[in-house]
Amino acid sequence: MSASTARLEARISTDLHALLKRAAEIEGRTMTDFVISAVHEAAQRALEQHAMVRLSLADQEQLAEALLAPPAPSPAMARAFERRARLLDTR
Repeated sequence: MSASTARLEARISTDLHALLKRAAEIEGRTMTDFVISAVHEAAQRALEQHAMVRLSLADQEQLAEALLAPPAPSPAMARAFERRARLLDTR
């Protein structure tokens, strides 16, 4: 079974090319392997940071309070719970 691949091309300055080449040599890797690894790590980091929710201390406290002592459901929410219970009632 062969893995499918895609090609990525980029125009970079000669200075950046030299920097990447030197960094790859220091790590004993090909430039392609070095760049793919670096881009992969950067993409994962960007996705993780995007998925992470950061709250201030005050917001953390407010969230904890709401989780520990949630407010009573509003009338609309109570009606939604009732509809849900009727829809899911399989007796």
